[in-house]
Amino acid sequence: MVPYRAIYEDPVNYVRLEKDDAVLPEWPPSAHAHPKAMLAEDLSRILGSISVKEHQIWLQKKLQGEAPLVPAFRPEELTLLSQQIAAALAAARPDERVTFYLSQPQTSVKRIITTGGLYVHGTELHFILGNWQVLYGIPTYGMIYDRRYPMRPTTAKGFYLYFYPAEAIVIQQHSLWDTLLANATDELVIDLTKTVPGPLVPLAGR
Repeated sequence: MVPYRAIYEDPVNYVRLEKDDAVLPEWPPSAHAHPKAMLAEDLSRILGSISVKEHQIWLQKKLQGEAPLVPAFRPEELTLLSQQIAAALAAARPDERVTFYLSQPQTSVKRIITTGGLYVHGTELHFILGNWQVLYGIPTYGMIYDRRYPMRPTTAKGFYLYFYPAEAIVIQQHSLWDTLLANATDELVIDLTKTVPGPLVPLAGR
């Protein structure tokens, strides 16, 4: 299990700080721009500008039409995440990332989950959606992986991420394999200088 520091936790949701193994002590440029001061209202606006479109094969598009763009988060999820992620970024170390887990219990063994994580590198916000409205059933052997690994998908990812305004997106390079598996846009890189007013500087003295 990935070591973490809890920022917020209730019976069905959490926001945590996890160590990011991609940050290497011997390579300072890999460190994130944490701790980072961001207003909850700015985070709410950014997260509220993220939309999801379900992946469709050509036959689905022909029979059902183009899938609609759907907000990634419901209003109550935005309220929770914006406040707690702001607190997490302010407390984060340069080698940590913020992870979140949102759950809607359906039965005692099934729930609909949305999970992922984010971090700030330079003036860019990296947002990764691990699961989006996935129906997760606890296996009979009892191991609960969805809460342990929020960055990892529990099923094959079948969605694309979009952000408005599109000019704030930093284009990333992806392999053909990622594109074929609909994994090419499970991460958004957002230029904060185009979305947040005022200077962006890390908190000092952490």
